[in-house]
Amino acid sequence: MSRRAALSATPPVTLYHDGHCPLCQREVAWLSRHPRRERVALVDIQAPEFDAEALGKRFEAMIGRLHLQDAEGRWFIGMDASRALYAVLGYRRLVWLSSLPGVAAALDAGYLWFARRRVRLGRWLEGRRRKR
Repeated sequence: MSRRAALSATPPVTLYHDGHCPLCQREVAWLSRHPRRERVALVDIQAPEFDAEALGKRFEAMIGRLHLQDAEGRWFIGMDASRALYAVLGYRRLVWLSSLPGVAAALDAGYLWFARRRVRLGRWLEGRRRKR
């Protein structure tokens, strides 16, 4: 799937997120207030009732990277999930820019770096906010 495929994500989409991640929680809160929130269903993969196998996925794979499924059943994973989400929310120019050669590679690498450290970074940021 090409990076520009995210531009064709069909709403409504389902975003599978880590409910234990402080930064993910902030993003989900923002999405819950977004004017186009009806285009996105939010699923916390840390919730006790969540079953990755029912989706044909492994929890261990889903916890490491963002997953999004569009209305046609297509899966977008990692930075492509972010691109598809923002395309569905109406930020298509931003998604197009993020898909350009060079930019896409840098963002993809940055996403992987961030995904591995997201919980630690979130806790660090929360600690800094409390000290203020």
